[in-house]
Amino acid sequence: MKKLRIATMITGRYTCPPPKGVIYAPMVIAKAIVEGLVKRGHKVFFFGPEGSNLKATKIISGGMNPLYGKKEHEILQGPMIREKEREKIKNLWDQYLISLIYREALKGKYDLIHIHPVDRVLPFSLAFENIPVVYTLHDPIYPWRRDIFRMFQSKNQYFVSISNAQRKPAPDLNWIATIYNGIDLKYFPFKQKPKNKTLFLGRILPTKGTDIAIQAAKLAKVKLIIAGSPNRGDFWENKIKPFLGKNIQYIGNVPYQKTYEYYGESKVSLFPIQWEEPFGLTFVESMACGTPVIAFDRGSAKEIIKNGETGFVVKNLREMVNAIKKIGQIDRRECRTWVEKKFPIEKMVDEYERIFFEILKKKIK
Repeated sequence: MKKLRIATMITGRYTCPPPKGVIYAPMVIAKAIVEGLVKRGHKVFFFGPEGSNLKATKIISGGMNPLYGKKEHEILQGPMIREKEREKIKNLWDQYLISLIYREALKGKYDLIHIHPVDRVLPFSLAFENIPVVYTLHDPIYPWRRDIFRMFQSKNQYFVSISNAQRKPAPDLNWIATIYNGIDLKYFPFKQKPKNKTLFLGRILPTKGTDIAIQAAKLAKVKLIIAGSPNRGDFWENKIKPFLGKNIQYIGNVPYQKTYEYYGESKVSLFPIQWEEPFGLTFVESMACGTPVIAFDRGSAKEIIKNGETGFVVKNLREMVNAIKKIGQIDRRECRTWVEKKFPIEKMVDEYERIFFEILKKKIK
């Protein structure tokens, strides 16, 4: 089998792996794909900031340092830096890496390009139609994004969805596959006997429904542990902080490498999502540890959770409360088995390898 030469990029904001305290799901997935492909003998050229480190992979930074590390880059501390300027700098930081990729790609150094921040790359890919590029979409396809994707669409650009639900707003894009995110099961050990508590783990935002998880726990009269990075604004001050106490505890941001401890100790994980969740990596991580999931019926929930067997997909707060009360009906071993079958990292890498060869076969024709 031919060995591929792949250029890939996630972000210029952080090193890969990211600094301590930063949980960035697209990077977890991208890193796993890169290292899985390298293990199979493919050459992967990873474009990222200085300080990035992936197994047996060539790192190309162009001398660029990350925007966020132990402290913010000095460029963000300069005069006349308002929020608009910060956003422009973030975009340009990514586009610097992308320009390095295309400079080398034009010399024929890569078979294809695999990109995660799709919004930054579209103009490059449209300009160089002889270079195949694959995008993994990590976010919902909002109307503005759907229209822009259509505007820039060309035959050399292929889209990968991370759930079938993610595709619904734009079914006419040049989709090449739906590839579910995979996890490394050795980092999420199974635990048969949890403690008597409920978990919310994730960013503390209205879209994640942290406040609804609190309401559900109070109504079901269960102890709730909240773990994640808080948004210290009105949402935190008005919807979260006033309800913290003995039975509703906030434990702060948990390092990614330690999340399995909190999943495994919990009877159930709550995800009352308020957006069209494109995948839900936390769903899978929780189930891998044997902990069933209760999520609102938004986005990918019905695809990722086996309703009634690895958790419950519910429509509202009342249904979530009822589901908490019957969570003992779920077999924790079934949760683990479901993840082993559907979401192992090896299966994800298999699928990316398969579509890369499929795309190159099309190009040859």
